Amino acid sequence: MNILDKYIIKKFLTAFFFSVVILVSVICVIDFTEKNDDFIQHNLSMGQIIFGYYIYLFPYFANLLSPITIFIAVVFVTAQLAARTEIVAILASGVSFKRLMLPYAVGGSVVGLLIFGLIGWVLPVGSKSRVAFERAYIKLPYRFQGRNVHFKEGPRTYVFMESYDNTNNIGFHFAFETIDGTVLRRRMTADAINWDSTKHMWHLSPQLVRTFRGPQDETLQTLPARDTTLNLYPKDFASNYKIAETLTLPELNAFIRTKIERGADDTQIYLSDKYERYSYPFAIVVLTLIGVTLSARKSRAGVGGQIALGFVLAFVFIIFVMLSRNLAQVGSLSPLVAAWVPTTVFSVIGLALYRFVPK
Repeated sequence: MNILDKYIIKKFLTAFFFSVVILVSVICVIDFTEKNDDFIQHNLSMGQIIFGYYIYLFPYFANLLSPITIFIAVVFVTAQLAARTEIVAILASGVSFKRLMLPYAVGGSVVGLLIFGLIGWVLPVGSKSRVAFERAYIKLPYRFQGRNVHFKEGPRTYVFMESYDNTNNIGFHFAFETIDGTVLRRRMTADAINWDSTKHMWHLSPQLVRTFRGPQDETLQTLPARDTTLNLYPKDFASNYKIAETLTLPELNAFIRTKIERGADDTQIYLSDKYERYSYPFAIVVLTLIGVTLSARKSRAGVGGQIALGFVLAFVFIIFVMLSRNLAQVGSLSPLVAAWVPTTVFSVIGLALYRFVPK
């Protein structure tokens, strides 16, 4: 790596972190003005607000807006070099445009690896406190609204509840079924089931058990109230508000496995989040190289016009990501495909720009 590479990488990374600090700081101020009424209502001190919430919200926004900030940094640095004819001098000295893009690729890769580490392991730790703060002081108290809820408790066993009260951890009209293939073998029903927090067990009201051995062979048994353990916990009925953001990558993988085993119908949401964590760093590198290609020439609109173009493209990318995510969550698109479509499309755009835009 020569002096020129170090010069470009230094200016690029400096501009990136400066853009992050400025843009996210402005957004946090706007966010504070919107939520100030909630803070006043709960009589929170400034220390509680800053160190209990915004210290975790700042890196969250920094990651969320990284496509915009990376574009701003690349366009700003490259457009300045072009405006001062430094790029012309570099190319005239025999350096190819492809070689000129190398330090940008290195800088983008550094940022991409940093973001992968953040979204995989660091940010979820802070998000646990951030989301807990939002639940306590910003969101309305959560109440489980599900009706006729089914869970796959084990390979052959299923749980049914007509309703569940998450405030008192009581389920009503409970049923526990054992099924072989499509044949019902055993069904136990109880009027109520409630969680005993001291024993960490479920307490069942008197149960009626029906056992099926054949088409005409059925036995009926009544059991007294008793305690039991199930592969089911009150947390399964707790709020899932931004739960994926609070899980590290290993935790998210374990959470998805549990969802799949239980046949949950919202697994697509978490699969989409998982695959996005892998595709996001690659998108950062792709956007970096597109930014270099677009801003390496002098423009009549000046640096401001090129930065504005960078804003537009970055917003288009974010909208594309959100659209793909929504399609994956409703089942219209595979989560794996949805996570990589924006990056793939912009990679094609980047290659076309590199091929056809005069350099």
